[in-house]
Amino acid sequence: MREPVEKLIDLYQEHLFAAAFSICKNTSDADDVVQDTFLKYHMSSKQFSSTEHIKAWLLRVAINKAKDVNRSFWKQRAISIDEYTELVSDTSGVEDANVLSEVLKLPLKYRIVIHLFYYEDYSISEIAQILKITESNVKVRLSRGRSLLRDNMQEDLVYD
Repeated sequence: MREPVEKLIDLYQEHLFAAAFSICKNTSDADDVVQDTFLKYHMSSKQFSSTEHIKAWLLRVAINKAKDVNRSFWKQRAISIDEYTELVSDTSGVEDANVLSEVLKLPLKYRIVIHLFYYEDYSISEIAQILKITESNVKVRLSRGRSLLRDNMQEDLVYD
């Protein structure tokens, strides 16, 4: 099964951008990742079993490309947490902004799993397939990520 790129852009561009931005923390890098992801799909001759398979593949490619951007030499610049909060959050409440700010501070392996679980509504088994890790590893990362998030947010409450 192959879908037209234009249709996929309409359906998944925002999801890919949010995933890429949660890793890159920069709009221009996230835009580049999304563009490269769709270009890779267009150039690929891979056949897919369903639209969900396509979405999962696109997310996996976007995550890998975003990680590559972070490892690149040029990724040595300042990053705005406020920019992330504005772009990813559809609800611009103060509490949501604080949560997004704290999620952004988590280590990458926890941040990706939390993003896929809470913002993209993937199940644990789907996340395991996308990230090519075991379901138990996903559960551990979610648990540790939540724990870190809870601890960080409680520290902020104590200091405020």
